[in-house]
Amino acid sequence: MKKEEEIIIMEVMRQEYFQRLLAWKDKKIIKVITGVRRCGKSTLLKMFRDYLLEQGVGREQIIHINFEEYEYEELLKPKALYQYIRERIIPDRMMYLILDEVQNVEDFQKVTDSFYVKENMDIYLTGSNSHMLSGELATLLTGRYIQIEMLPFSFAEYVQMRGMEKGAERAYQEYIESSSFPFASTLLMERKQVREYLKSIYDTIILKDVVSRKRITDTMMLESVARFIADNIGSPLSTKKISDTMTSNGRSINVRTVESYLAAFMESYIIYQAKRYEVKGKQYLKTLEKYYMVDIGLRNTMLGSTGQADTGHILENVIYLELIRRGYRVYVGKVDNLEVDFVAMDESGLRYIQAAATVREIGTLERELKPLRKIADNYPKCIMTLDVDPPADYEGIRRFNALDYLLGKIDF
Repeated sequence: MKKEEEIIIMEVMRQEYFQRLLAWKDKKIIKVITGVRRCGKSTLLKMFRDYLLEQGVGREQIIHINFEEYEYEELLKPKALYQYIRERIIPDRMMYLILDEVQNVEDFQKVTDSFYVKENMDIYLTGSNSHMLSGELATLLTGRYIQIEMLPFSFAEYVQMRGMEKGAERAYQEYIESSSFPFASTLLMERKQVREYLKSIYDTIILKDVVSRKRITDTMMLESVARFIADNIGSPLSTKKISDTMTSNGRSINVRTVESYLAAFMESYIIYQAKRYEVKGKQYLKTLEKYYMVDIGLRNTMLGSTGQADTGHILENVIYLELIRRGYRVYVGKVDNLEVDFVAMDESGLRYIQAAATVREIGTLERELKPLRKIADNYPKCIMTLDVDPPADYEGIRRFNALDYLLGKIDF
């Protein structure tokens, strides 16, 4: 990670993630930090390491390895890694083991487990692929780890980093035209550099996290599916619909291959899937999911667009990611033959959200209100828009500015 990126992120201090990490410090559980490449995982761990040193922890008590740095290439083999760590353990002192991009290590699960069972070991892992949390790791470490899933900058973090607290509308336009990736956010005035940087992230994800890991041979087809998803964020899709559409466009692909590609994209955190939820029957449905991109700037780069078009779906994408950041489980709601953009669930219950660029036309407002009015329970219901009009209430259904929600000025 470049020094400039570290400085910028340190200034913003991903406090939400940092505080969550601190809350688990010295607890007998493995901390696993996941997220798309370049979202700040490595910097978060460096911040944590520096915090430990400031608190009086000896440098010799910290074993910090980034497996994407060439100097540690010999440690990609499990026995070599095990020996390296074992030689540095100081008996009767708390040791902090920080393994960055650990998915690059063969059988890292077994190495991790072997040190977890030892006394005085506090373990932190990061990875850019959710596959690391499946299979053997889940079997070996069931009940022994917690996951902290990172995303690029939220809109609030972007505004803070840019110093644009008094220009939310302009900041939002920049946010969706540039990027939420921390380092790309600092290159706003150099759009060509932003595009090149995002293209490098995309190429790394596709080639390193998807093609090589899944041993995919038809890279062009893979990228065609990725662009199709990017071009259809917020639209109900099925694997059959994707297969049929691409086949009709002259790119024959079967449903099973589409499923495999989508799984690889989600494992690499480049796209997120929102499944459907039947509100009245309280049932989870298995068809017509929606997909969202981890970053609108990355989407623009993939599609060659500027972020100007498709305002409603872009807003929907941004709100979806914000709900995920805040710890909600997010679904697409089905109410009879109508749709609620989001059903957000947490320990306190449900929240129903409609996202629309504008509802100033009475017909648009009524369309957004209709599915919410059909829901009989008393959980909060709202419409978030980009309109700068004062908030309003329609028999318990609130309407307010989405940017106020994204900036934490209003909640529901």
